[in-house]
Amino acid sequence: MQTIHDVDALLLMATLLASKRRPADLVEIMAAADLVQGSVPAVNKLVESFARLGTAGLLVEVEGGFSLTPAAQLIVEDLPRKSGLSEHLQVITERLYAYRAKGESAPVVMLAEQFSAAIHAHRAAARGAGKNLLVPKPKLEERNQKRPGQRQRKPLPARKRKD
Repeated sequence: MQTIHDVDALLLMATLLASKRRPADLVEIMAAADLVQGSVPAVNKLVESFARLGTAGLLVEVEGGFSLTPAAQLIVEDLPRKSGLSEHLQVITERLYAYRAKGESAPVVMLAEQFSAAIHAHRAAARGAGKNLLVPKPKLEERNQKRPGQRQRKPLPARKRKD
């Protein structure tokens, strides 16, 4: 790839998260991008990035959804386990700089209206009462917090010695 943008690495990471078992639709990719970065990029940047990743042979449209190609899966595999999402994005960006496409593929052509509809659908789902599975689980504030309904037992009395 000639030019690498931050949105390219973000879209690869979001597509990886959203398309684990099946090709992901745009709403799922936008939800994953929101999870990774905390916000969704601008629509025009998304359109350009989808076209760049499709032309480089890293992103493909399958069965009405989007999936990573085997070349893209090589880029996002073996990410450091103990690092955070920002470090993962840095590693993916470095690997994108080193990636050389073997030829041009067909670009993934998306319209800005499709992205805006997906972003609005994601925001509506986030406001709704439904459960978003891409949101990380909240951590307990205190690990030593007692569970309700559990009582403590009295310690056993000390044994008396027989002389």
